[in-house]
Amino acid sequence: MLFEITVPQFTKMLHNLDHLIDKAVQNSTDRKFDIDVLLNARLAPDQFNFIRQVQIACDTAKMYAARMTGKEAPVYEDNEKTLPEVKARIEKTIAYLNTFTANDFKGAEDVKISQPRWEGKYLTGFEFATQHAIPNMYFHITTAYSILRHNGVPVGKKDYLGEMPYKK
Repeated sequence: MLFEITVPQFTKMLHNLDHLIDKAVQNSTDRKFDIDVLLNARLAPDQFNFIRQVQIACDTAKMYAARMTGKEAPVYEDNEKTLPEVKARIEKTIAYLNTFTANDFKGAEDVKISQPRWEGKYLTGFEFATQHAIPNMYFHITTAYSILRHNGVPVGKKDYLGEMPYKK
């Protein structure tokens, strides 16, 4: 169950984020300004910029999958500065997520997940997914979306949500 509600959705949201970036590039071309303005934009002086929002969204997805399954996560240097580097990070994260299957997550609900900043405390895998990873992923994707929207990029809810698996 945890695989089905996380990894495919995280993958979808990273694809959607990539689509948002494509719209930002088109907007910067149309309005004749350097895309770096958006990559370094933030909503508030004490908030991370767009690039850092993307980095954290990618890290949330890859570290969630690694921690839940006991697999090794790739290490990213957090040194992206350009559009191609940001897009490559998203692509690498999606490729990593695509290595997982539902079988990898068997029993993950009950694993104990901890991080150094939690000072010896832990969450169960289910709690980690529902109380930490999922909200954190959406927070950073939403913030990246909001930075673009705030700066005039014509994105909307359909861009954020992406394709829906409608049935007939």
